[in-house]
Amino acid sequence: MSETPTSLREAELLASVARLNQELEHTRAQLQEARGANDSITAALSRSEERLRLITDTIPAQISYFDKNQIYRYANRGYSDWFGLPESEVIGSPIAKVIGEKGYNSVKHYIARALSGETITHEYSMRQKGKRVNARSTMVPEMGPDGVPVGCFVFSFDITEVKRMQAALAQAQKMEAIGQLTGGVAHDFNNLLTIIIGNLSTLKERNPGRNETAELAEPALQAARRGAQLVRSLLSFSRQQPLKPVAVNVGELVADLETLIRRSLPASIQFSTRLPAHPLYSRVDPGQLESALLNFALNARDAMPEGGRLVMRVRPGVLDETRAEEHQLPAGPYVLIEVSDTGCGMDEATRSKVFEPFFTTKGFGQGSGLGLSMVYGFARQSGGCVSVSSKPGKGSTFTLLLPPAPPGSLEEALPEEQAPATAAPGALVLLVEDEPDVRRVVRNLLLDLGYPVLEAENGNQAAEILSQVQDITVLLTDIIMPGGMNGRELARLAQQERPELHVVLMSGYEEQAALSQADPSHLRLLGKPFSKRELARALQS
Repeated sequence: MSETPTSLREAELLASVARLNQELEHTRAQLQEARGANDSITAALSRSEERLRLITDTIPAQISYFDKNQIYRYANRGYSDWFGLPESEVIGSPIAKVIGEKGYNSVKHYIARALSGETITHEYSMRQKGKRVNARSTMVPEMGPDGVPVGCFVFSFDITEVKRMQAALAQAQKMEAIGQLTGGVAHDFNNLLTIIIGNLSTLKERNPGRNETAELAEPALQAARRGAQLVRSLLSFSRQQPLKPVAVNVGELVADLETLIRRSLPASIQFSTRLPAHPLYSRVDPGQLESALLNFALNARDAMPEGGRLVMRVRPGVLDETRAEEHQLPAGPYVLIEVSDTGCGMDEATRSKVFEPFFTTKGFGQGSGLGLSMVYGFARQSGGCVSVSSKPGKGSTFTLLLPPAPPGSLEEALPEEQAPATAAPGALVLLVEDEPDVRRVVRNLLLDLGYPVLEAENGNQAAEILSQVQDITVLLTDIIMPGGMNGRELARLAQQERPELHVVLMSGYEEQAALSQADPSHLRLLGKPFSKRELARALQS
């Protein structure tokens, strides 16, 4: 019996449904597979984005992106932290809102150039948590398919420390240049002062009854001596003034100086000291340290015309690696002396120049501007440093940082067999000086003191005279001389042949005059300019 048409249609429908079900199952499987692949891709993209975000948040740079409408579309953590905002407040906000109107006005012309297709690098500064910070920023435009910029990437770096180090290097180079200049002119200038002081002193002594001569000579002498003091101050600043360091109990020195400081201050200033419970020793020249502390006190006095408080504190301190690098000193323990006042304070421009020679905020004729520069030179020469913190109206604190030393003097007396001989008046002196005017002045001083004199204008000539004249008892020689043999070399040669010879070295350049351990123990130093009394003491001590 044959199938009816209805049965055939049902069979065809069932077969068609079966095929559709198979296709649906296959499509469902493909969709499931695609969904799994999509989920994997999404997870991978998410991991990649998280990794990229972690990288950009970790690197020491501020990264952002803004579109052509100057709206931020991306910012890493460093960028948002730089402006003190959460990332959610940066993304979607206009540039002016994030960096502030003042900051935007200073960089908007750079933004315009970047959005015109130009890569721009610029530097800017801003206040951040009460401090001035600096950054270097590069804007890189993103170009669309049509070659028109659609946005801009920003890469910024904090260069505050770089700027500070550049400023410190420039300051150090400037100070070094001034120091070299000082050393270069000191010798010649002191030679001139030797001539001036020597001739004026002789003129005054040879005309004791003439008031007019005394009235004219005395002010000129005082001015010349003041000039000599200025040269010594400059040499101290440039670290070319020889010191006589010993192990000093710093707290004890400050306590001994307290009475002098109190007498130097008006009653309207309250002065107090804070000293350590245990002795703190530093290897310094005590006279120079006292001068530095007195200088701090007098500067504080001038900063408090209406009165105030002055505190001098001695304490131990430690210089960490960062501050040690900043001050160009070894890290480790130090002795700190802090001198704080409640005076008018200083702005940043004044504070940055306070240790420069001849810089002063006092009126004309009221200060040389060398006091604090001398302290700077003393601190550096002693292996330490000096710094100042100050704000207008908030007073100032000067900090003198000195290396520690074990207790006890570091200087030992010479053994008896090394005690230098003396030269009494009447002893024959060989005077060695290349400057004729200086030689004439010193010769006259020697003759006035009762010493017969032979003269030489260079080391070679002096060596020849010494070999021929055995009656010479004293060699008085300048250190810096032309002709191939300087004063040091002449002195060593002379004492090798005649150990009993009394040798005095003259110099207006203290760095050259400083004796080393290699020099004979019988050598004496006489710094130019010098008085007749100082010359006599050098010859007879």
